[in-house]
Amino acid sequence: MNNILNDCYQPLLEKNGFSLIEMPEQFNPAGTCWRLSPEIGSGFYWVYARKDLFDIKIHDFYFHEDSFMEFDLPECLSITKYESISGEELSPYRRLSAECIKTFVGGYEPYKVLIHKKIPICSIGVEIMPAYYNDYLKKQYPGEYTNPLSAFRQIDQTTDFPEMEMLLHQIKTYRGDGISASLFYEGKVAEAVSLIVESQKKIKKNEQHLSNQDIAALENVTAYLNDHYAFEIPLERLAQIACMGTTKLKTTFKQFHNCTVTEYIQQRRMSQAEHLLAKTDLTIGQVAQTVGYSTSSRFAELFRKSTGILPGEYRKITQQK
Repeated sequence: MNNILNDCYQPLLEKNGFSLIEMPEQFNPAGTCWRLSPEIGSGFYWVYARKDLFDIKIHDFYFHEDSFMEFDLPECLSITKYESISGEELSPYRRLSAECIKTFVGGYEPYKVLIHKKIPICSIGVEIMPAYYNDYLKKQYPGEYTNPLSAFRQIDQTTDFPEMEMLLHQIKTYRGDGISASLFYEGKVAEAVSLIVESQKKIKKNEQHLSNQDIAALENVTAYLNDHYAFEIPLERLAQIACMGTTKLKTTFKQFHNCTVTEYIQQRRMSQAEHLLAKTDLTIGQVAQTVGYSTSSRFAELFRKSTGILPGEYRKITQQK
């Protein structure tokens, strides 16, 4: 792939209703910007690309209707911070959540996702191509080079990566142009890769192998949580179901699901809350109680953290005709 924009993003975006426009004031003029067709939704897709090495993407758009998307991504390593999102990845199934750092390895199978209507997709991400991480980095740092592929797979999804959050925020708010932009973005991409590689090293130090017995036990715990997520569940009860101590359960559960028990329960609750807010006339307080929260304020705080907007705002925009 000699040019990421021409070979990948332009045909992909045009296929999904975006058209190339002059740069709006809110984005860095060093990049290229597309606008979503008003018939499909509203908003922008901004990209800064360096030939076949890397690209930086800012999403700020929404769809009028629930939208299923399937596309073949080029071989790449991607890291993204979502500020607002509502939807699910479908291969494998997983809820998309705001306020998390997510890595993705592209080029191996089609990416399938269901994006919920009218909820803004606001994100900032970096994609690096094989020409960058297999060739360029190896030449630049021959004595220190580590292939980052396994590190990207290891990170997967986390809410505990403050260094990366800060770096992506710096990229999003940068407004330089010309050679300054080129040097800035190249430096930040290299920094992002190094942060991920270092993070993997820390994870490996604490990682333990999951036996078939552990996996079966964790699948039982997961099934129990799927049925009882709206109730208060003592960790000791889950440990009894898994036949593990509580410390081992917490460690192995996070290794198995890439999130804590509490985060898993909250994801299940928020998915159900979105359905109830969009499809029923239950009050926000009733929705909160139905999914397991005793106060509307706590529910609203966690819902905003999950989607990027408050429950009342979510109901208003999803029930608009």
